[in-house]
Amino acid sequence: MAGNSQRRNRRTSNKKGMQVGSGGQRRRALEGKGPTPPASARKGHVKNRIANAKAKQSTGRPAPRRGGPKGTNELVLGRNSVVEALREGVPANTLYVQQYIDSDDRVRESIQLATDRGMNLMEAPRPELDRMANGLNHQGLVLQVPPYDYAHPDDLTAAAFDAGEDPLVVVLDGITDPRNLGAIVRSVSAFGGHGVVVPERRAAGMTAGAWKTSAGTAARTPVARAANMTRVLEAYKKAGLTVVGLAAEGEADLGDLEMLDGPVAIVIGSEGKGLSRLVGETCDIRVRIPMPGGAESLNAGVAAGVVLYETARRRG
Repeated sequence: MAGNSQRRNRRTSNKKGMQVGSGGQRRRALEGKGPTPPASARKGHVKNRIANAKAKQSTGRPAPRRGGPKGTNELVLGRNSVVEALREGVPANTLYVQQYIDSDDRVRESIQLATDRGMNLMEAPRPELDRMANGLNHQGLVLQVPPYDYAHPDDLTAAAFDAGEDPLVVVLDGITDPRNLGAIVRSVSAFGGHGVVVPERRAAGMTAGAWKTSAGTAARTPVARAANMTRVLEAYKKAGLTVVGLAAEGEADLGDLEMLDGPVAIVIGSEGKGLSRLVGETCDIRVRIPMPGGAESLNAGVAAGVVLYETARRRG
């Protein structure tokens, strides 16, 4: 009843009682983690960047750098595509085969080639392959290709100089067809080039299609990737290379160009637009391929083969 102070658990005062302590946990939580490192050792600090730059200067040429973060795995789908990729030596790491697959010659050959190369063989139910293929027709075979390990543009010239050779590098300005890229890699390998440079964005990369077109030469011809092509060309010029741009409106004919027998970077533009403005302005000279037959232009892969042949001929 009201005013009855004898009721059990009834609060009769507004004052709080004694509270349970933290047992010193708060004091321990405030303990430091040791002395603050000097500015030169803190990543991102201006003094750290200066220290790193000085370290590079003191050790000579910096260690080879890779061309940026890797992408995601590529999947080759379908029996014809998979067996052709395996025949051409595309660097795959896993072959997925559907459970209870209706086998034929392509399936048997794919499994045999994957086994001979020591690849992972995985049997998977059809729903799992459907999920991997994102609804596309895989015909029971899915080949996983790891991301290509791109070189840094400096690696190509460094390897040539280390071998006592004049660098011959092909720089691609916006080539979007992987088959053209593969054909150019094949020509670079055939005519003694030291590598290919491609843009990081809005351009073809070393996909399984490019590997197939290269006919295996991509295994010994490095491909580098760059975020800024004009900076790469400026760096090549400082390293002693002559930057030659291939353009229909070039001021010189390919056959009249004497500088091809020295250190050179050959720049080839996209299939439709040619050289971009900034890249064209960075070139030391722009040359054209004489075409008495009257054709307006050549496929980028064919044009690269013509220029590389002329370069190899001049170098003897």
